[in-house]
Amino acid sequence: MNGMNGSSNDERGLLPFPVIVAATKGDPDAMKIVVQHYQSYIAYLSMQKIRDESGNTYWGIDEDFRERLQSKLMRAVLTFKVE
Repeated sequence: MNGMNGSSNDERGLLPFPVIVAATKGDPDAMKIVVQHYQSYIAYLSMQKIRDESGNTYWGIDEDFRERLQSKLMRAVLTFKVE
């Protein structure tokens, strides 16, 4: 993807504009950078109280919900209009 490195992104910062533009055009490498950028936030939103077979309750990531959020993010990126 033209020398763009996803590892240099600061998770608290903004995504570089060229990455956003490339992702809206369907570039898989750019989309991967976008998803990685929001990965920790998606995991946070996916946290649920889970009860195991023994009746113990703990916090864990609902993988089904995490995947749904990730899919919604990808659809939103692909429908985003860059002017």
